Amino acid sequence: MDYVIETLDNLLHQTAFFNLTVGNYAMILVACVFLYLAIKKDYEPLLLVPIAFGMLLVNIYPDIMLAPEDSENGVGGLLYYFYILDEWSIFPSLIFLGVGAMTDFGPLIANPRSFMLGAAAQFGIYVAYFLAIFMGFNDMAAAAISIIGGADGPTSIFLAGKLGQSELMGPIAVAAYSYMSLVPIIQPPVMKLLTTKEERQIKMEQLRPVTKLEKILFPIIVTIVVCLILPTTAPLVGMLMLGNLFRESGVVKQLTETASNALMYIVVILLGTSVGASTSAEAFLNWDTIKIVILGLVAFIFGTAAGVVIGKLMCKITKGKINPLIGSAGVSAVPMAARVSQKVGSEADPTNFLLMHAMGPNVAGVIGTAVAAGTFMAIFL
Repeated sequence: MDYVIETLDNLLHQTAFFNLTVGNYAMILVACVFLYLAIKKDYEPLLLVPIAFGMLLVNIYPDIMLAPEDSENGVGGLLYYFYILDEWSIFPSLIFLGVGAMTDFGPLIANPRSFMLGAAAQFGIYVAYFLAIFMGFNDMAAAAISIIGGADGPTSIFLAGKLGQSELMGPIAVAAYSYMSLVPIIQPPVMKLLTTKEERQIKMEQLRPVTKLEKILFPIIVTIVVCLILPTTAPLVGMLMLGNLFRESGVVKQLTETASNALMYIVVILLGTSVGASTSAEAFLNWDTIKIVILGLVAFIFGTAAGVVIGKLMCKITKGKINPLIGSAGVSAVPMAARVSQKVGSEADPTNFLLMHAMGPNVAGVIGTAVAAGTFMAIFL
């Protein structure tokens, strides 16, 4: 009888109820909120569902992220090995390969001025960098945090890993992906504040047709030019353009389908879950995390505002041929930011169609954020 009681007592104390802290319960609640936003509100569910579930798992069973050297049998936790691939920048680069295979650069090629809007939207990154320095972060940590302003989760993870900011990778990644999901909420007030109804009603001319040769040459030329100037961008820009070359060449349909579907979604599952699992209560619930969330929001707002302001300037220069709303799409949340430009424009005029025009700055923003990350690596490494 004593043996049975002792066994039951041991089993009872092995349950999570006796091992969780108040912080763990708080993070479980946060994970449930993220799952609600993803499933009920449809806010980037492909990202938020695995991230939220990884957050849920690690705060119930912390050993799922245990390093081999810290475990009794030397094996380590399941998600630890996935997380290592984040730190090694493998998953972010593969995400860019998939994004390239899914992306049509035609609107950017048809309207090269979109590069200016994509570049302008990176202003928020540099604002956040200097603010992070002011708030007490060192230069490398500030650089890793600031990339959140590009609304690009893979690039944020990539730079944090390259700059050795592994302890901040979880909060940075969660903030970046969260703001990507909240683009439809954060951007419209900024866009409406900085534009008049007349500007939002501007209809743009239809984009010119882009030839197949132009689409094939574009990824090759961008890779050569960008990587010669900033070789540190090669892992991201190179993979982005390789995926796009798969798509546009038309001779490797199997590779295009694999990169844009099976491989892309496998990597999203592994990356999202492991990023979520890096947000244990001990690592996430601190003042640095709060600062990172605030800095990310500031960067995102400034990036959106800068894109719209440059859009207004281009509108003046072209005598009303450019709708300033497309400037907000310069943050690289593809294609959500472009859809928001379309939505705000159609609210002003239901017959206005800005989506394809906004896709130009949107994909330019992806390149711009990668270039910003490469610039920081060139400075600090």
